[in-house]
Amino acid sequence: MNNSGGSKKGTGPRPSSSRPSSNKPKPAMAKRAQGPKKVKPTTKVEEIPTDKVAKKPNQAPKRPKNADEIRLNKYISNSGACSRRDADIYIQSGNVKVNGIPVVEMGYMVKPGDVVNFDGMTLTPERKEYLLLNKPKNFTTSFDENDMMRNVNELVRGATKANLQPVGRMDKNTTGLLLFTNDTDMIRKFGLPNQKSSKIYQVSLDKNLKFEDLEKIEKGVTLDGHRLFVEEVSYIENEPKTEIGLKLRTSNVKVVRAIFESFKYDVIKIDRVAFAGLTKKNLPRGNWRLLTEQEIINLKNT
Repeated sequence: MNNSGGSKKGTGPRPSSSRPSSNKPKPAMAKRAQGPKKVKPTTKVEEIPTDKVAKKPNQAPKRPKNADEIRLNKYISNSGACSRRDADIYIQSGNVKVNGIPVVEMGYMVKPGDVVNFDGMTLTPERKEYLLLNKPKNFTTSFDENDMMRNVNELVRGATKANLQPVGRMDKNTTGLLLFTNDTDMIRKFGLPNQKSSKIYQVSLDKNLKFEDLEKIEKGVTLDGHRLFVEEVSYIENEPKTEIGLKLRTSNVKVVRAIFESFKYDVIKIDRVAFAGLTKKNLPRGNWRLLTEQEIINLKNT
């Protein structure tokens, strides 16, 4: 009965054959436990630092910039040697050295203490200075030796050690606001014909300006084949109709004179009362003052 009871679950040969077969899965389970698959986390860990190493060269230019550093082309421009655009040409041609080493890299940053040699000459850039003069009569911006009039530089001598230049030109009879600076970029900017900042002039004529002529000027004037945009022209309140207010963008005083002469008026006097947001307030004739930091920012953004 024991035999018959033991054979209920199967025949005699089946238990002996089932035991080894029941052992077959064991090695398979062992294989699951082995596996070089465990190496995968190690591989991922190795890839992370590899990526970081590859990014280091790209991160180098993003280092915090020293406040005292300045682009090489601007350094050259600040010295008065040439404009930034021309400085780029000199840099590319290998004519600029920093600490004795030629630099051809655009955007190279000059650090305090660096010695910059430009086309065989060591540069010493000046700090940018901005000065506003209320010019009187009988002074000119001309450096013509044959001109008997005194030069405007006499009026600002001693204001600073920087080599300041007037922005634009004024003849002896023109009065009013005249900007001085050693910032070559700003001098060039206000000399451009498409400059966008407004200037206001008070013009004195030899006779009353006819209303129909005022309207024609307001619509714009053609001078030497070029159309000139006039922002505003009007009679000055409580003054004779020989006194005209003119608002336009050019800083060229000759253009102001030419506008009225084209309508057969003689210009007796021109007084610039506003220049790119700067006014004559608290600045008597013949006096000058340095611009504030905010005024300098405003000028650069006009």
